[in-house]
Amino acid sequence: MRKTAVIMLVFQIMTVVSGCQKPNSEEQDLRHVKSIQDDNSPKVILLMADSLMASAIDEGIRQKQLPTFQFLIEHGQYYKDVVSSFPTMSVTVDSSLLTGKYADVHGVPGLIWYSSDKKRIINYGTGPMEVFRQDVDTVLTDALINLNGSHLNRKIPTIYEDLAHIGLKSGSINGLVYRGKNDHVLSIPEWIQVPTTLKRDIQVKGPDFLAFGALSNPLDGKVNLAQGLTNRMGMNNDFSVKSAKYLIQANKLPDFLFVYLPDLDRKLHQKGPSNLDGVKKLDGQVNNLLQSFGSPEQALKEVIFVILGDSGMTQLLPADQNPVIDLPVMFEGVNILRPGETATDQTEIVLAVNETMGYVYKLKPNRSLQNLADTLSRDERIDFIAWQEKNWIHVIQGGTAKRFKYKEKGNMIDCYKQSWTIEQDSGVLDLKVNADDGRLEYGAYPDALQRLASALHSHQGDFMVVTAKPGYELADSSSPTHKGGGGHGSIRQTESLVPLIITGTNRKPEYLRMVDLKSYLLKLLTQ
Repeated sequence: MRKTAVIMLVFQIMTVVSGCQKPNSEEQDLRHVKSIQDDNSPKVILLMADSLMASAIDEGIRQKQLPTFQFLIEHGQYYKDVVSSFPTMSVTVDSSLLTGKYADVHGVPGLIWYSSDKKRIINYGTGPMEVFRQDVDTVLTDALINLNGSHLNRKIPTIYEDLAHIGLKSGSINGLVYRGKNDHVLSIPEWIQVPTTLKRDIQVKGPDFLAFGALSNPLDGKVNLAQGLTNRMGMNNDFSVKSAKYLIQANKLPDFLFVYLPDLDRKLHQKGPSNLDGVKKLDGQVNNLLQSFGSPEQALKEVIFVILGDSGMTQLLPADQNPVIDLPVMFEGVNILRPGETATDQTEIVLAVNETMGYVYKLKPNRSLQNLADTLSRDERIDFIAWQEKNWIHVIQGGTAKRFKYKEKGNMIDCYKQSWTIEQDSGVLDLKVNADDGRLEYGAYPDALQRLASALHSHQGDFMVVTAKPGYELADSSSPTHKGGGGHGSIRQTESLVPLIITGTNRKPEYLRMVDLKSYLLKLLTQ
């Protein structure tokens, strides 16, 4: 089950009854979305392809199966090593892209995490079993109201809010993070029986144009969009591409349009990252979009295209090779918070699993994070465990118990001009240290010090980060697993480095990190 299709995950496990959906009237989107700038002003279309990997692009081009990607690369810039955020889950990645900040600032720690204020697990929609156990009403509230309304730091503007401030128009198609300045309504379809206390119509804030599957379709009656139950409620590439095509052909493009393409992720979770079927289909869909301008060549003259993956994937071992690390078994005899329950005085720890990464929270003062980390580190399938004590972040390598610690500010400078103090075995995070000139370089864990620190500072609580070695994934009692398929969430290269293709401009990004792309996009739009 796809990690980010929150609405599809919830709706697919509900009962379908006869009836019709009330038309979603959002004509104001089409009246106000078109850019008011002159025709020579830059426009940007950003295509975010979930789990798109450079290795798949390169192999597909080698096999002469990806003519559209090849065309775009030959006529633009192609980077294979943009560093995603951490954990490498879509809600966190999108939040970093659209705010220009890591999770310590934007406040969305992962697809699933624990709120010490609410004393419950926050789940935006992981798998059907977790949704049922967590309570459908609570998951819908977190996904549809709280994610954009309160969890995403209100003090940090999104790119949509920044653009509105300077008078530029923007739009989001199927983006999970979409907070903007304009009023919109998400409407839960009547033909679905929803066991929830939520109102049918939910007021939200978004960009000038907001399309969000069957919940917000400003093109209802204008374009035949795949938005039924069998089409994942519109959370699919066909919905996204056709919506964007309409804006292009109707001459209603905003200055900035974010288009989320979710289908590839689901395919790779099932088949593994080496499967090329999904990226071949994506190639045709991108070509279809380019043809909306008359030809791909004309498209590149009129619009700056940015195509981006959000995270990579690791091939997981088949079921017979024990690829799932069952965390409750490792903490046998400990009182663990169950999904859907509220923590009590008897609750000792909480688990929040994001596929190959997880948060482990301790609620009892008589337990130490060091103690819990020692328990986990004995399993050779664990990559590392990290937690913070005072100003220091401690890291233990799984299977070896090698230790490393670091803190912000110091005499070591990385390639992003961030300074650190480091001690003990830097090899735990595969750091290359040059003591002579005070430089350090990242190896298997890109921008590891900042990204790990951001996760550990992303929300309140006494917790640690756990990651699995390649081939393995973590699990709680009801977590979805992907044995023999693909998984992500961790901080390693394979899951962290994503491709970036840019056409229509010679301006280059200063740094190849997801968190730095917002400022780059704003420069493109205001140059």
